Amino acid sequence: MRMSENHRACDSDGSLSIISSDSMVEIQRTQSESSGSLSPSAEEESKYRLLYSKSRVYVNPTAYARDNIPGFVALVKREAVNPTYLLAWIPETLLCEKGTDEWDKFVRIEEKAMLDEEDEDAVLIDLPTQRPESYAFSVPLTSIYSLLVHPPTLSSWHGTIGINLINSSTLPTLHFHDDESFSMTLPSRYSKSSSTGAYPPASLPSSSRTSTSWGGEDLLSRLRPYAHLLRSTLQPSLFIVDPSKADIDTHTTQIFDDDAVDDILAQSSYASSHSPVPAHRRPRPLYSVPANTSNQHPTRPSVLHRSLYPPSISTTQSSSHARMALLQSFSNITRATRHAAQNILSHPLAKPIVPHLPDPVKSLVNANGDLEWGSWVEKGGVGEFESARVYLARWARIVAEEGDRARKREAQALPSSSDVVEEISPLGVFELLHSTINLPSPKTSRDPAHPIDEALWAKWFDKDGRPKIRLEEMKCQVFRRGITPYGNLRKKMWPFILGVHEWDITGSEREAKWEEKRKRYCEIKDEWCGVPEVFDRPDVLEERHRIDVDCRRTDRTQPLFSTSYEDTADNGSNGDRRYTTISPQMSDIGAQSPSNEHIDRLAGILLTYNFYNKELGYVQGMSDLCAPLYVVMGSDEELTFWCFVEVMNRMIQNFLRDQSGMKKQLSTLQELISVMDPDLYRHLEKTDALNLFFCFRWILIAFKREFPFDDVLRLWEVLWTDYYSNEFVIFVALAILESHRDMILRYLVEFDEILKYCNELSMTIELDSTLAQAEVLFLSFAQLVADIDRRRAEEATDSTSSVLRRRGTSPSEGKASLSKVAMPTLSDNLRDLLKTGR
Repeated sequence: MRMSENHRACDSDGSLSIISSDSMVEIQRTQSESSGSLSPSAEEESKYRLLYSKSRVYVNPTAYARDNIPGFVALVKREAVNPTYLLAWIPETLLCEKGTDEWDKFVRIEEKAMLDEEDEDAVLIDLPTQRPESYAFSVPLTSIYSLLVHPPTLSSWHGTIGINLINSSTLPTLHFHDDESFSMTLPSRYSKSSSTGAYPPASLPSSSRTSTSWGGEDLLSRLRPYAHLLRSTLQPSLFIVDPSKADIDTHTTQIFDDDAVDDILAQSSYASSHSPVPAHRRPRPLYSVPANTSNQHPTRPSVLHRSLYPPSISTTQSSSHARMALLQSFSNITRATRHAAQNILSHPLAKPIVPHLPDPVKSLVNANGDLEWGSWVEKGGVGEFESARVYLARWARIVAEEGDRARKREAQALPSSSDVVEEISPLGVFELLHSTINLPSPKTSRDPAHPIDEALWAKWFDKDGRPKIRLEEMKCQVFRRGITPYGNLRKKMWPFILGVHEWDITGSEREAKWEEKRKRYCEIKDEWCGVPEVFDRPDVLEERHRIDVDCRRTDRTQPLFSTSYEDTADNGSNGDRRYTTISPQMSDIGAQSPSNEHIDRLAGILLTYNFYNKELGYVQGMSDLCAPLYVVMGSDEELTFWCFVEVMNRMIQNFLRDQSGMKKQLSTLQELISVMDPDLYRHLEKTDALNLFFCFRWILIAFKREFPFDDVLRLWEVLWTDYYSNEFVIFVALAILESHRDMILRYLVEFDEILKYCNELSMTIELDSTLAQAEVLFLSFAQLVADIDRRRAEEATDSTSSVLRRRGTSPSEGKASLSKVAMPTLSDNLRDLLKTGR
């Protein structure tokens, strides 16, 4: 465990030191050098009095349930002139090492209804020796700043409490498994009568205790006698521990008066039988005011404050239900009104009046009659734990995209002219180069509206199959225009783009070379297919299982992979069926999504590649790259395999075991951002987002999961041309970031927010404008590099001539030569982005 020294508290005799870190707080005991052994009084003081314990409180180191660590949360008192109260979490493994006596102490304290008050009955414990992997912590209550409390909900079965320290570090989140806890499963939690005495201080009588709904609430009630817990009105799940005056002023602001909703309820007609609202829609009062009390509105926090907080911790649980029902009714009315407006205004007959509506009403309408905007609003609502800044960023992005679409529609409606077409661009407002570098703005050359078709492809070849144009010209046309999605033209062209088929040879020569590759594939496949001693080898079994699991969940929306095997009698009679099913065991088939012939053949191609490239083998993510090839090649195994080999030759660095290839590409993207957009780079640096983890999936599988399937095919054929750069995927990633830079800079100030925002861009990115931006970015980068090299060459020439003419140089000229604009330094990785051709 790496412990930081930013928070350390030691007592006078040096027997206790508390060291905090980003993950936990550890108690260490040191023995004074002057004393060889502890005296009886010192030994007594080394003990800690156990005031409260609760079992089955988990710490979750990972997202997997198997890694969860059970333990006890405890409130401990260290006896001294000024006693110290500690909040601790001890894993069960460490407690078991102390023996059954220590375990029984924790269980006995948990089962007690009230705390013992006699000193001789006090339970003294030794805090177990902590290990780095245990996640145990023990921290004084005075060093805790706040508690973040989330009770159980329908979406989260177990409540949690997060602990934030004064030094800004955070302890492991505690998960309360009340269904397993000893105390929460007892018939009566507080059945004993209360006793009077000076200890514990300010203890609540049992008659005043209410039954707790979950373990976290029980812990809060036990902490209140020893610390002041202030629940924030700004964030109801936040409790400030021993707040300062500034904290009290900040976190006790009422959002609106309590009487506001009470007056609405009192004056509303829901209780009247003459109410126009149907009976089943009226909010029912879930509480009644006692007749013997004159105060119909007891003391309580703000209505909005209480409505935002779960009723399990609310001090007036029953009285809040009516207000919640009213607020929910208002929400339902608002939602129903919005949906009704969408249905009416999105009807084709409403189109004539839409231009005359106010802008807020127009935002509910989509010109083509679809409820695209309204459905996004409903899907993109702020959840219970979703950051408001992420919501605002997404909202701003949708508004900007709607504005761009509107400008494009207006531009298309104008009379066409060469000048207008030159001004209209899918790039929108996009400025990259600094004003100090006076370079012309590059233009995109893409024309995806006129893709290559069968007729144009046929014109490029003679009768003998030899091409009339150079390979570079063919790739240029693919980059600019793309390939038509109709027919089987991609099946013909992709092998040429990837290099499976040679270009400048005749058709007969090409067919002979392909026959050699086809035979080579059969030879590699025969190494495992029909060979039980290889097929059932332990290492092959492991690879088969991984391949089978990935293939069963890859592109299942495609027609080839969407169906499953039918239960027919002849399936079992096929003798070769054993080797076409990649799943190691028949039991695995039932545990996964159903398979079919094409899924098995796809898995067979990947298993064959495992034997072809034995050093690399199969790595998760390869199925995402191979499945589109299989679809485009029309389930042709040999053609799919060799196209996949060429794709992996280009992307093999992405799948290295040490991830060195991915680290290099992300580092290159980071350097590119620093040169092309310094403001964005500084923002990412400030938010600890320079690792660019949100771009990892983009580059790993070439945006396979960021675009729809058809757009992925168009993107890949552009990337494979290597027309501008062998690493054009880096510029595509930069184009996406630049498209959303304003939202990132304005709204997203935390790494988690940027990560969430970028992950939610999946299936919302427009491909053509992104590729156009990527092309402009590359051309701008190439101009920038050329300008930097030219200026440095001029500086070198000037410095050489200044040496020869040193005597004739005036001081003003010397100062002018030094007032050059500082040019950025370009690394080898950045210069490699200008390389093309393989």
